[in-house]
Amino acid sequence: MPHVVLLGDSIFDNVNYVRPEPDVVSQLRELLPTGWKASLRAVDGAVTNDVPKQLSDLPIDATHLVLSVGGNDLIFSAGDLLRTPVAQSSDALQLLGRVTGVFESMYRRALETCLTTGLPLVVCTIYEGNFADQEFQALVRVAVAAFNDRILRLALENELRAIDLRQVCKLAEDYANPIEPSAIGGRKIARAIWRTISSEN
Repeated sequence: MPHVVLLGDSIFDNVNYVRPEPDVVSQLRELLPTGWKASLRAVDGAVTNDVPKQLSDLPIDATHLVLSVGGNDLIFSAGDLLRTPVAQSSDALQLLGRVTGVFESMYRRALETCLTTGLPLVVCTIYEGNFADQEFQALVRVAVAAFNDRILRLALENELRAIDLRQVCKLAEDYANPIEPSAIGGRKIARAIWRTISSEN
């Protein structure tokens, strides 16, 4: 029996932001064919370094892994960076490069741990959020692109399929708040997961 396990952060563990509407894993279960299962190991607030702990509780019958993590790494490491004044643009690029370089090392370790299971793995990029401050939104878009470059590079390196959440959650209605998916956005994410996994079979 195929069993999809969702790893990562509140992109999947969004129940606290959409209740009483369904969360991502519930909506994925509705889409799966009879005989398929879906489990949630993602944890709201998790960062890339938390992925190995989530894998330690992997269901014994898991057959597919889907990973969405990195948004909180961006918030914690680059949040202040977006507001840091610099003397020239090259300083900002150097700071962003340093932060994303550290992130790439952590994300690589998370991927390596996932791959040790021998199970098919799909990764998700970080989406851009829905911030009321359009100037801040523009800065976020640049930082997200830099982080996603690292994610997509590692996905290609490991021949992994990737879901670009920037293309999935593009409207204000896709968000329950600036950084969490709404039930509408969650439905889109669940559909993207199923399309990606089903195309492998």
